[in-house]
Amino acid sequence: MSLEELRKQVDELDARIVQLINQRAKIVRQIGRLKAGGNESVYTPHREQAVYANVTGANAGPVSDEAMRAVFREIMSGCIALEKPLKIAYLGPPGTFTHWAARSKFGDSVQYVPAASLEEVFEEVERKRADYGVVPIENSTEGGIRETLARLIDSPLQVCAEIVLEIHHSLLANCVLDEVRKVYSKGTVFGQVRRWLRTHLPRAETVEVSSTSRAAELAAGEPGAAAIGHAELAAAYGLNVLFDHIEDYAHNVTRFFVLGDHVSDATGDDKTAILCSVKDKVGALHDLLAAFKDHGINMTKIESFPSPTTAWQYYFFIDLQGHPDDDGTRKALDAMRQECESFKILGAFPRCNT
Repeated sequence: MSLEELRKQVDELDARIVQLINQRAKIVRQIGRLKAGGNESVYTPHREQAVYANVTGANAGPVSDEAMRAVFREIMSGCIALEKPLKIAYLGPPGTFTHWAARSKFGDSVQYVPAASLEEVFEEVERKRADYGVVPIENSTEGGIRETLARLIDSPLQVCAEIVLEIHHSLLANCVLDEVRKVYSKGTVFGQVRRWLRTHLPRAETVEVSSTSRAAELAAGEPGAAAIGHAELAAAYGLNVLFDHIEDYAHNVTRFFVLGDHVSDATGDDKTAILCSVKDKVGALHDLLAAFKDHGINMTKIESFPSPTTAWQYYFFIDLQGHPDDDGTRKALDAMRQECESFKILGAFPRCNT
């Protein structure tokens, strides 16, 4: 078969794909009208999870599951925009890792609202100026993001989805390495590249700023300055990538929460996040954790952090497998609540397997 004949087949298939996408979109519009009548949320993480499972289950190759998920992410993003133009708040400006995380979840057909701080992300959603907010919750090498955890204590928002993003850092500058005297980045980023900086730039001044995008902006306008952030920031701010993948640990992963006004329905493969503080008594933590074993629940994370308002009081941030609608999970949560001074279910969401 000739090249032209093969290209003609591709063109015919493309036309069929476009027709099917629009047919899908028309059905989604009908779903949107039904949701509006029942006051249901446009974005439903449990349904998103089911679509991805259906797509990868039907995929026989040669296109990879990852590529197929990316294609359907944008199809779903465009269809969601037909139901309702969604606004997603994130820690900005554009180009931050939180921005990349948000786009990996919601695609490019929604409106992104950059916020100057984590506090502003919460406020945008709480005041209904944005439909959802994306915030970092923990890093695999640095642990929990204390500012996010502290804000979750009193926020009415609920966690409805999680995003797991592998983080790679680059050194960006308009000079050679030997000329770098100052390095800008976020504090959490510096924590992830300590060894590299100690080895390659031991005398350089490190300056913490609000975001990696702000770091790139400053480095672009200052001789002898560099920034650490996503490699794609280089083109946006006219910088060069001096070194790529400078993180101290190869599998440097950050987890993000999607915040909204609802939790996700159960999918059968879920996680529940809670914040609690135990009573002041001997064996309090042991009694709290006994509920997991008693009810056959797998705890996937526990981390303590100090109360932002009360000296010597500590909160525990806990992840567990299961959904509050599951019988065993509900019983475990009820037992845990009895052992706590304060107890809050932050949300329930499909477990991210990427």
